[in-house]
Amino acid sequence: MTVHADYRLSQLDELEAESIHIFREVAAEFEKPVLMFSGGKDSIVMMRLAEKAFFPAKIPFPVLQVDTGLDFPEVLECRDHWVNRLGVRLVVASVEAIAKGVVVDDGKTSRNRLQIGTLLHTIEEEGFTAAFGGGRRDEEKARAKERVYSHRDEFGQWDPKNQRPELWSLYNGRIHAGEHMRIFPLSNWTELDIWHYLNQEQVELPSIYFAHQRRVFLRDKMLLSESAFNPLRPGETVIEKTVRFRTVGDLSLTGCVESTASTIPEIVDEIAVARVTERGETRGDDKFSEAAMEDRKREGYF
Repeated sequence: MTVHADYRLSQLDELEAESIHIFREVAAEFEKPVLMFSGGKDSIVMMRLAEKAFFPAKIPFPVLQVDTGLDFPEVLECRDHWVNRLGVRLVVASVEAIAKGVVVDDGKTSRNRLQIGTLLHTIEEEGFTAAFGGGRRDEEKARAKERVYSHRDEFGQWDPKNQRPELWSLYNGRIHAGEHMRIFPLSNWTELDIWHYLNQEQVELPSIYFAHQRRVFLRDKMLLSESAFNPLRPGETVIEKTVRFRTVGDLSLTGCVESTASTIPEIVDEIAVARVTERGETRGDDKFSEAAMEDRKREGYF
C-alpha cells in the first residue's frame, strides 16, 4: 500500500508562517524597524518568531521597551534574559523622561497613558520607520479594526477611517518622511493560539503568568497587587490569594485572576473556557470608557 505524505500545515504552523513572512517583508522593505518588547507573552512570541525568521543570523533590528517605572520585576528579568540570549540591542524608553519634559505628568494621568509621548519621542529620536507590536485582533474592538501594516502620520497618530487595503496579503509600506508604520504580525492569533504556541516552543516566560500566592485587594472588580505604587483607598483590604496574570503591564493598573493553573497545559484549559478577553478582565486602563483603547491608539499608543 502506498502511503502519501501529508503536507498540510496545522493551524499553528499557518499562523507561524504568516508571521514570519511579515517579519521578513518588513526587514526587506523598511530602513530602520524595531520590535517593541515588553517581556509579556505576546512580545515573547514575537521574539521567537523573529528568531526563527532570520536564523541562523541574528535578529537584524533592535528591541524597544517603554518602561513606565511601574513594571513587574519578574517581567523585566525575563526581558533581560531574552535580550542577552539573542544578543539584540535593547532600547529602553523610560516614562521617567518626565524630568526632561518629554511628557508632562499632571498627577492624574496614568503612567500607561504617558507611554504614548515617550514612545513617539523615542521613535522620532532613533529614526525608526517601522515598529512591530504584539496587538491581536481578538484582544479589543479597536485592535480588531486595525490592519497588519498600520500607518502613523508625522505626529504618530492613527486614523481608523483611513487605512490601507491588504488584499491577498499584499502590504503597502510606503511612507513619507517623518511617518512610520506599526506592524502587527500577531493580528490573526488568539490568546489560545499564543498559549498553544508557547507550549509547543517551550520558551522562558515570566513566572507571574503561572499560579502563585500574592497579596491583593479588590478595586473596580479587579484584583490588584499590594504595592507602594497602589495605596489602599478607604474600604479596601488586603488578602492573600492564589492568582496568576493573564496579561502584564503597568503594575498599578494590571489585575490578576484567581487561578491554580501552574503549567501551560492547565492555562490552555483555563483559557479555552474563558469568555472575557485578558484586557477586558484585567486591564484598568481599558475600563475608563468604551473607547479608551481607540482614543489612546489615535494619539499614538501601541
